[in-house]
Amino acid sequence: MRKLFLSGILTFIFTITVFAQLKHTIVKGETLYSISKKYQVTPEEIIKLNPEIKKGLKENVIITIPVKSKKEYFSSDNKSKFIKNEYVVQTGETLYAISRKLGVSVDELIKNNPVAKNGISPGQKLTYLILNKTGTTEKFTVKKEIPLMYKIQAKETKYSLSKKFDISISELERLNPHIKSDVKTGDTIRLTEKIELPKSSKIIVVNKNGTDHFFDYTVQSGETLYSISKKNNVAIEKIIEKNPSVTQGLSTGFVLKLPLVEGKQLAKNKDSVTGNKRKVNLLETVNFSKERNLVLLMPFNINRIENDSTKTKIEYLKSDKFLNITLDFYAGALKAIDSAKVLGLPIKVKVFDAESSKYSSNVISIIKNNDFSTTDLVIGPFTNSFVETAGELLMDKNIPIISPLMKDGGKGGKNVFYAMPSEDIQREELFNYLKSKSDAIFAIHSSARTSLSAYIANKVTGVKSYSFNDKGILDFTTLKAQLVKGKKNFIILDSDKIMQVLSAVNQLIGFKKEFDIQLVVTEFNDALDFEDVTIKKLASLKLLYPSAIRENDSKEALNFASAYRKDNKVMPNQYATRGFDVTFDAILRMCQENGFSATVDEVETEQIESQFNYVNNNNRGVYMLYYNDDLTIKQAK
Repeated sequence: MRKLFLSGILTFIFTITVFAQLKHTIVKGETLYSISKKYQVTPEEIIKLNPEIKKGLKENVIITIPVKSKKEYFSSDNKSKFIKNEYVVQTGETLYAISRKLGVSVDELIKNNPVAKNGISPGQKLTYLILNKTGTTEKFTVKKEIPLMYKIQAKETKYSLSKKFDISISELERLNPHIKSDVKTGDTIRLTEKIELPKSSKIIVVNKNGTDHFFDYTVQSGETLYSISKKNNVAIEKIIEKNPSVTQGLSTGFVLKLPLVEGKQLAKNKDSVTGNKRKVNLLETVNFSKERNLVLLMPFNINRIENDSTKTKIEYLKSDKFLNITLDFYAGALKAIDSAKVLGLPIKVKVFDAESSKYSSNVISIIKNNDFSTTDLVIGPFTNSFVETAGELLMDKNIPIISPLMKDGGKGGKNVFYAMPSEDIQREELFNYLKSKSDAIFAIHSSARTSLSAYIANKVTGVKSYSFNDKGILDFTTLKAQLVKGKKNFIILDSDKIMQVLSAVNQLIGFKKEFDIQLVVTEFNDALDFEDVTIKKLASLKLLYPSAIRENDSKEALNFASAYRKDNKVMPNQYATRGFDVTFDAILRMCQENGFSATVDEVETEQIESQFNYVNNNNRGVYMLYYNDDLTIKQAK
């Protein structure tokens, strides 16, 4: 287990992070199906360990998540370098999800299972390899991580730098023409010209003459030259110029060299025609010469745990969902801080135990008794009310405060930012997306559910609504008469009644013979987990829904998962990945020339699973996801 990165946090925090992956605390809106998707197990496997949930899921209840064992096949002499393992694909799993679970790359899975290149299906057996640690004595050299930029310390010379970073003096001079005579204390130099960020599919590269900037872009399923050119604001002619082979056609997974758009200043990043923000790589505009200070207010509650004689630390882990979430988030945040330091970002970090519970926190005491005059950004604590208290206390210093996890919107001052898109924002963005694609939008409501129908009636125009009567019956013939041929017909289903959902799904599948239909939900509920409402049926209707997170099978996402597992002995869950995303994005933003606040009105960014598009201090970075025919989840364009 890794050593503590920052002082002041007890050793047990990192030790118990390992066990946090085995428990899950049910949150509002979750269903058995959505939980099974998160942990890549089947609903039946979860029920087997938690039979009480057959009666339904209850908010804040902690359940056990099964961990699958691996079947090992040893060679006869047990000395081969690798051991062949076998894995059975579960319903709804993707190659990316399986690769994260097994700790191997998607490319390796396809290499060992060529048929998987065309898709996978439940029950299919996949072969993968792991290192046979007992049968080999081969030594492996660990490559030293070299930061992008480095600030020269007192008494350092070109010779000592070359030894420290395993780089030749001639290479140092080529990357830094200004040091050919000598190096000076305090100077910032470049140590590498290729950067791999665990955040998106883009890798920034600077060629040897230092003038031609471009990045690697991995072609996604269904993309064309036109869609790629629009997405990255690059002319098709420029793409062909860098990649002549594309004239023969594109294939999923192919890596293109795309030139970066000129004019990377933040003020020029806003689309002049649509007013939309462009997604950018903020590393390109980092100010490496100005040190920045980050503060994390983490609700560890160490004093309470240490002084409680009635519970052991492990018992706290089993019962305290807040502590589990905190530890996972913090572990992800540490990986973000590590990544920032490897990249040479000039940051210092302080961590305080905010000792927060539902009704109390020592945030006021922390701010009153510590010097925040040089602080550039604060992340946490996790409860909006305490985040807003911190915002009020630091308002006069104009220090941005980020609420990292709460899904409900807040009412903080101008310096308080909400990183998690609220349920209202997700719903708004869903309707914005639907209306941008078609004007044939219909809604089917349960008579017992009025929230969405009221929202549509008061805030959304052009949606035709239909309701099940008190007996649970709806006249689908009337609905069918309103469907439009030649257009996408979006059908929003708002019901948690099993028979109503089943009836609607079956009727809509029947309508697909004549109409282009896509089923839409604003949130998941237990009725969608009913055994007769199969994933196959939902996939046939391309079930569409809004989400604050996405599935990401890029090389960078896999690198992050691998690095996290190396440090923590488990794969990152949603809170750990969220900890990385929020923290790394905040660091990049605060390291801009004019700091965090200057970026929020100008740029949109994307990390491992999340995107950040702050509008009026609220993140509107919402994904539109849908079930594909092959039972995988795709991002709608």
